[in-house]
Amino acid sequence: MGRSQDSYSKREKEKKRRKKKQEKLERREQRKVEKEERGKVPFEEMLSYVDENGNLTSTPPDPSKKTEIKAEDIVLGVPPQDHTAQEVIRKGRVKFFNEEKGYGFIIDLETEDSIFVHINNLDEPLQENDRVTFEVEMGPKGPNAVQVKLVK
Repeated sequence: MGRSQDSYSKREKEKKRRKKKQEKLERREQRKVEKEERGKVPFEEMLSYVDENGNLTSTPPDPSKKTEIKAEDIVLGVPPQDHTAQEVIRKGRVKFFNEEKGYGFIIDLETEDSIFVHINNLDEPLQENDRVTFEVEMGPKGPNAVQVKLVK
């Protein structure tokens, strides 16, 4: 007669498999019981409300504090820019200008900010310490002086 092919490790693996299966069934039954218990909670107790400050509360909001909001007043994304404001003509002094490279910087006399200026935005040639008037436009790298005119 031959020996049984069941070894110790095979029996242990089978025990573990049965134990896992039993634990899985027990967890399933436990979830089922918990679900039934949750189902007994009234729907009204599960509701949450948002007050006027945006906080969650268990009490419904006061209808007297309700405000009407028009759908066309809601702005999604970036609000449109107001282009009605006219460009302000500023006064400044040329801090640095390189004629070979065609650029320089102007110091705004009011804010003392340094603003980039390119030769294409000039009416006449500039030199350092010249007094100028200009307008500011935002470029990809920051403010740029445009419509630069020499003050005489």
